[in-house]
Amino acid sequence: MIPCRAKVLFVDDETPFLDTLVKRMRIRGLDVHGVDCGDSALAYLGACHVDVVVLDVRMPGAGGLEVLKQIRRHWPDVETILLTGHACMASAMDSMHLGAFDYLMKPVALEDLIFRIEDAYEKIMLRESAHGEK
Repeated sequence: MIPCRAKVLFVDDETPFLDTLVKRMRIRGLDVHGVDCGDSALAYLGACHVDVVVLDVRMPGAGGLEVLKQIRRHWPDVETILLTGHACMASAMDSMHLGAFDYLMKPVALEDLIFRIEDAYEKIMLRESAHGEK
């Protein structure tokens, strides 16, 4: 598999899950960073370029949907994939209405998650190509 060139930020308050996910993604050649809360995600986005955010829905403090709203407002070119272990149809529909690229259930197969990240990055590249960027 050719590594995806996307810069990816993982946001999840379950630190063991986050650490394992980041480690496994790096082994596969992805450029990833992980943070454990919504506020840290927003701070990271303010300081560093990110293409795709993989965001947990339920977190203490700023939850995934609130963080998604902030991402769409301040970084509209960043694609966001919601990842949750507590899915409900209303939350999924809300996230898509707010502009999420996708909504996935934990546990998700690593290759499936990488495929969705690649799809989100391809959407960014197509959008930039259409606007003559990069």
